[in-house]
Amino acid sequence: MASVEIQNVRKAYGDFETIKGVSVDVPDGAFVVLVGPSGCGKSTLLRMIAGLEEITGGTIRIGGRVINDVEPKNRDIAMVFQNYALYPHMTIAENMGFSLRLAKKPKEEIASRVTDAARILGLTDYLQRYPKQLSGGQRQRVAMGRAIVRNPKVFLFDEPLSNLDAKLRVQMRAELKDIHARIRTTTVYVTHDQIEAMTMADRIVVMRDGVVEQVGAPLDLYDKPVNTFVASFIGSPSMNFLSTKVAEDRKSVVTENGVRLPLGSEASAASGVAVTYGIRPEHLTIAPAGEGIPMTVTNIEPTGSETFVQGTVDGQKISAQLRERLFIRTGEVLNLALAPTNSHVFDAATGMRLG
Repeated sequence: MASVEIQNVRKAYGDFETIKGVSVDVPDGAFVVLVGPSGCGKSTLLRMIAGLEEITGGTIRIGGRVINDVEPKNRDIAMVFQNYALYPHMTIAENMGFSLRLAKKPKEEIASRVTDAARILGLTDYLQRYPKQLSGGQRQRVAMGRAIVRNPKVFLFDEPLSNLDAKLRVQMRAELKDIHARIRTTTVYVTHDQIEAMTMADRIVVMRDGVVEQVGAPLDLYDKPVNTFVASFIGSPSMNFLSTKVAEDRKSVVTENGVRLPLGSEASAASGVAVTYGIRPEHLTIAPAGEGIPMTVTNIEPTGSETFVQGTVDGQKISAQLRERLFIRTGEVLNLALAPTNSHVFDAATGMRLG
């Protein structure tokens, strides 16, 4: 195992810069997820670690060794791609051991490593089958097994679960997390799915437009996002944002028509300053009649265990994730309560967190 150090790394295609001075440290044995919308540069950064993309500027180290100009095959990494890329004419055992055969490892060592990896991945009974005889989830396990047998210093995953259906993705997330807990190989994982990031990562790196917006433990990003972009990207459903101004007492904010929203602590901005008020849908509950925040209901989505309600507060869109089963109609007013400690305040102009 080894740490990965990314220092002021840039990537440009002519005059167009896609990675703009990114610095990230991946501790030895950590599971770090790069997350962000399509085109943010996360896959490009992963490919630069792998050596599949040249580095325009900056330094990447693996285990303290600068690998900027090291050939991919000599970086001691293993990469798992979105597509399985299995050889259809080879058995599962042959697919998993192919890189070791290319490296001219002894047959006994290849067999031993393949057997060990198959046991970890639950593939022992499938070693003599062919890829076409396996399910999508099993094929992805084979792709991971092909990486595990190499015993690399670092695993690189490029959206490996995106081709699986929703049920399989949930299952594979748990399996990947369990595998990492057992083998503890340093892992850098790319996804656009923030649920994958939240459930699997030790640390999350949120990217946008080639820069890092925030790095931290999943719950740190959820509880204290540094700006509205991170606040909207981390958490599902997304955080609600309302345009408001700091009230005179600085312990609340008000909308244009005077709807008052409480804060968990005194605002760091002066009264009258325009701010964006954030509250997550899951932090809203039903308030008694005549109390709370009045929301005019525009849509109701019952799911059985929860009810998702969309509506407006003072003309601004808001959604609530409620545990109750509700019997209401669109156009009715629902009173919502919130705990002030769950509120977030951002500068209206910059989107940066205040306080």
